[in-house]
Amino acid sequence: MTTQTLLIGISGVSSSGKTTLSRLLRDIFPNTFVLHEDDYYWSDNQIPFKNGVQDWDCIESIDVVGLQKSLAYIKQHGSTPTDLVSKEDQNSVGETKVDEQVVRRWKERMQKRMQKENMDDLKIAIVDGFLLFSQNMEEVWKQMDVRLFLRTNYATAKRRREARSGYVTLEGFWEDPPGYVDDIVWPNYVKEHAFLFKDGDVDGEIAHEACKALALDVMPRECEEDITACLEWACEIVRRAVEDAVNHGNA
Repeated sequence: MTTQTLLIGISGVSSSGKTTLSRLLRDIFPNTFVLHEDDYYWSDNQIPFKNGVQDWDCIESIDVVGLQKSLAYIKQHGSTPTDLVSKEDQNSVGETKVDEQVVRRWKERMQKRMQKENMDDLKIAIVDGFLLFSQNMEEVWKQMDVRLFLRTNYATAKRRREARSGYVTLEGFWEDPPGYVDDIVWPNYVKEHAFLFKDGDVDGEIAHEACKALALDVMPRECEEDITACLEWACEIVRRAVEDAVNHGNA
């Protein structure tokens, strides 16, 4: 088969488990790497302010054009741009309470499957970011072959975000000031994602037609506090995408 690159987008509110899931999938599926939207933040002095506080959770804080160009490069070459140096891998995602037996089972299964089909030319790029599926990010999400949306309720997102020590930035280190989730993170999430939920209630039911229009696979509610269940859900979707790519390549 000729070289193919699958782009897998994983998005959701800050602290929804995007990076944890991305790294687990990277370890399970051969020829897989991760691109972090957070590596496309503008420099620290270019981050906009909201009510006297820097707003790291708005679309204006991201070099969207740079991200678009990187995705196009990845789609063509099957690798990240040569000049990209990730700072995101310096940030901790905390303890991962995943069932290691499930990880091993999926890893063995996919390694055998891809070796059997001689799929060395199939590359998988996982893109994780908090704003990938915003209506204002169409030029980004339309490049994705698979789109996984991790819904997370307010209480869980707040608890996880406030448990973090901070984030490495281009020029230093950021720590959330008191009230940051309520004043910045959650309102921005609601603003950019309300259209995906019935009546705009992001803690409520999914608006199926809106999600269908974006071809989103939405994480089931029972996976919200269960990383193993979330991983199994995501692995099955990515497995099907890999199978489709193989079948298309052999057609």
